Amino acid sequence: MKKRTFRLICCLLACLLFLSGCSVGSGDEVRRKSEETTSIKDVDPENLDKITMESLVSRVVEEMTLEQKIGQLFIVNTDSLDFDAETTMTKKMKERIRTYHPGGVIFFSFNLEDKKQTRKFIRKMQKNASLPMFIAVDEEGGAVARVANTEGMGTTKFPNMAEVGKTGDAARAYEVGDTIGREISALGFNLNFAPVADLSTNEDNTEIGERSFGSDAALASGMVSQVVEGLQSNGVSATLKHFPGQGDSGEDTHKGYVNLDVTIDRLRGVEFKPFEAGIRAGADFVMMSHVSVRSVTQNEVPASLSPLMVHDILRQELQYDHVIITDAMNMKIITKFYDSGQAAVMAIEAGNDMILMPDDFVAACEAVAEAVEDGTLSEKRINRSVARIVETKIRRGILPLDSPLFAGIWQQP
Repeated sequence: MKKRTFRLICCLLACLLFLSGCSVGSGDEVRRKSEETTSIKDVDPENLDKITMESLVSRVVEEMTLEQKIGQLFIVNTDSLDFDAETTMTKKMKERIRTYHPGGVIFFSFNLEDKKQTRKFIRKMQKNASLPMFIAVDEEGGAVARVANTEGMGTTKFPNMAEVGKTGDAARAYEVGDTIGREISALGFNLNFAPVADLSTNEDNTEIGERSFGSDAALASGMVSQVVEGLQSNGVSATLKHFPGQGDSGEDTHKGYVNLDVTIDRLRGVEFKPFEAGIRAGADFVMMSHVSVRSVTQNEVPASLSPLMVHDILRQELQYDHVIITDAMNMKIITKFYDSGQAAVMAIEAGNDMILMPDDFVAACEAVAEAVEDGTLSEKRINRSVARIVETKIRRGILPLDSPLFAGIWQQP
């Protein structure tokens, strides 16, 4: 009996020692893992959870002055920075960027010479920005391809999207987006004003024409979503343009007033479809057209300046929560009826987050600042747009996660 008791006690002690050893080993492993660090550079910003992203965005917005926030609402051309310079950084450009803090700059063919010059120009621009900028370009393929159609750039040329649409091959559309995204990203571009989501339903429409994938809404929807995915897989933000779809209009918004003579039911059943597909694909931007839609808005205000079209329909009905940007505000359809300041304030009131190419950038900034001061616009309203802009810059790696702005936020494992 005593021997059995002794053996039982020994067994119990052995089990306790074993379990104790396991516990110590597990504790050591936990402590060891807690001491390991993960590089922020290895984190994919697209996969950040909502709470972390909101914390990062809030940190940036809280640190910005009102002047910096207002500047973020604009994407300008180089003429707005220095009218006398096109391909090289100048002292005046540096001063304008540092003073007015534009959210981005759009490049055209006249800004491009070759790859080396383009990279250097963009790099110097970014160096002078208080917050990294969107560097944008219209690179649709076909006739509208600022980079590929510039001699000396040496990037891939694609046919007009009408030709791609005729193939009926969505994989071809992805190839367009993927190739363009990869090639322009290597040059320093991070925002492409493409794809065209308009349908080509009016043969008299020369503004859209063969830039569209065609007249079939279902086919165009598949093509548009694939271009979006191809571009954004390379860190380049895609832009769905020109909402609500202006392919059925017969005039050119660059030249003057244009009315899109369609009903809201027609828009929902036809024109909206490619935009909805692009939104589901996660497009970072939607560009508002300057066409009027009198039958819907009951006035002649361009869609880009209409709260009904921007806020009620695009933002609320279509549930689009990324960046909404106007088409170029130096077009005749805007400058003929509104000055730069008035148009900028109306655009923000309507629900746009960004304003593209105001005719007078400085006057537009000053008008927005005055509107905040007199209560026409609230800083809270400005903050909502800035938050969307900042989130997009984080998601696309334009504003890196290891930025000093984010010091103290990260709780690394």
